[in-house]
Amino acid sequence: MSGLTVLDAMRRIAAQLPKDAPIEEAAKTVIKFRVNSLLITDEKHEPVGVVSKTNIMGGYYAGIPIETPLEAIMMPSPLFCEPGDTLESALDLMRTHNVHRLFVKESAPDQVVGVLAYYDICGLLYRYCHKCERNILRTREADSEGFLAEPFHVYEVMTPSVFVNHENESLMEVMEGLEANNVGAVLIIDENGLPAGVVSKTDLIIAYKHGISAEVPAKTIMSTPVRSCDEREHLVLAIQRMIFADVQRLFVHKEDPGKIVGVLSLSDAARTRSGSCRACISSRIEVENAPD
Repeated sequence: MSGLTVLDAMRRIAAQLPKDAPIEEAAKTVIKFRVNSLLITDEKHEPVGVVSKTNIMGGYYAGIPIETPLEAIMMPSPLFCEPGDTLESALDLMRTHNVHRLFVKESAPDQVVGVLAYYDICGLLYRYCHKCERNILRTREADSEGFLAEPFHVYEVMTPSVFVNHENESLMEVMEGLEANNVGAVLIIDENGLPAGVVSKTDLIIAYKHGISAEVPAKTIMSTPVRSCDEREHLVLAIQRMIFADVQRLFVHKEDPGKIVGVLSLSDAARTRSGSCRACISSRIEVENAPD
């Protein structure tokens, strides 16, 4: 991480909405732009808050009309960093405040120019790993000293627990589980206890937007099939799959896809290492658990 700055990893755009915009507009925006949070501004276009997928889901759970202004559900005091800040200092700020993203603001002129999230950091690290001569993705199999760098495997990084809901449980129960367990998606199982689908916060926001009752069973909106990888898969390959498929997590199975034993998220990858093999074990990123 030495020498890397926020500018190296940030996205050059931050989705924004005024505080008097309806929740429905926020739902449309997070779905359209595939982002986890929005910067909320006042009448003078000054940042005054943040609305995340969790906040929108909370509105759904509470039965708040989707026409309600965002001011009713936003969190105040968005956190900022600057393009020239070190990536390590930005990560420290994210860890301290237990958030998944920082908005990036230039001091002169005083304006928001982007956003930095764990997804962006993992993308940057993947690019570094992809270029590394010791990486398994490259055709060269040995380094200059003639030995392979030992890669990390998914089981070394994953969260070794899985929260589940039955396919006939209501969306209300699913949302309660997501909130209680501080996760971004839940595995849905069928009557035989086998993986049947996944319900994420995005799925719930789409249901909210379309006026679907929160009392319908989870199977009504769950996504299928369950995206999973084997626990012995190389970490870099799993990260590659997530980035290329534009997903933030994979469920992890042990030999049999029907036996889910954990979850691998991009946050896990960022939290555990700065790379995908022990060639760069000396440079680590450590961040706290937070929902995706």
